[in-house]
Amino acid sequence: MEKRILAVLAHPDDESFGMGGTLAKYASDGVRVHLICATRGEVGEVDPEYLEGFGSIADLRINELNCAVKTLGIERLQLLDYRDSGMTGSADNQHPRALINAPLEKVAGEIAEYLREFQPQVVLTFDPQGGYRHPDHIFINRAATKAFILASDPSYMRDNPPYQPARLYYHTIPRHFIRFNVRLLKLLGKDPSRYGKNKDIDLTQMAGDEFPVHARVDYSEFKDKKAAAARCHASQGGHGLTRGAIRWLFWLLGARSVDQFMQAIPEPDQRAAVINDLFAGI
Repeated sequence: MEKRILAVLAHPDDESFGMGGTLAKYASDGVRVHLICATRGEVGEVDPEYLEGFGSIADLRINELNCAVKTLGIERLQLLDYRDSGMTGSADNQHPRALINAPLEKVAGEIAEYLREFQPQVVLTFDPQGGYRHPDHIFINRAATKAFILASDPSYMRDNPPYQPARLYYHTIPRHFIRFNVRLLKLLGKDPSRYGKNKDIDLTQMAGDEFPVHARVDYSEFKDKKAAAARCHASQGGHGLTRGAIRWLFWLLGARSVDQFMQAIPEPDQRAAVINDLFAGI
């Protein structure tokens, strides 16, 4: 069986700072790995030095994304034509082309058609809270989940015939780690509900989210590839702890060299043991 994975994400750098180790591991193992990225990250904060030679933030960030895709061994990148929505409450939320303002059915339909064309057994996306409640991440979770169902629906008529992927997984953040950081920030006299450079990340809300873990993927042999892919995103702090508090969180999480996933579809037997291979039993 030719193994195939499709990751459905929102911004350039999601593939590296998040599940990059898993993507690199499977690509190295000969699995065909494709990536859908819904936006070009136009709203990302970028120091002027990184923009030299680029016409826009979007151009820069797609260049960084292409570097990361090559580094991780991703076979194909598919960009959707939506705009970065920014964090909750920002003016960018109101832009007419912002991803969160797109019809869910339209975005899900585009993803479903790609599922039918590529026919992956495994589909990966964000958890229902988007990791750290980024509105684009939450939207893509909903769109990818709807697309997973649409792809196999014979009444949903498009160019390609129906196809049923085997599993949909949500990438999740270990909540014990978030709760530790909440306690640490309080001890340091800082407000964990106003975290990050723009004070727009509420770690106390994140700490309250709880998702079951059905799979853990050890990518310790490929952590250098993940780090190299992260470095491609230099404008977003990929060289280390230089920018963005949320990047610092993901960077420390990466030190564990384990990604964890919730199996969303089909719902697994709650008595089943945690697996270490996303394809186990397929």
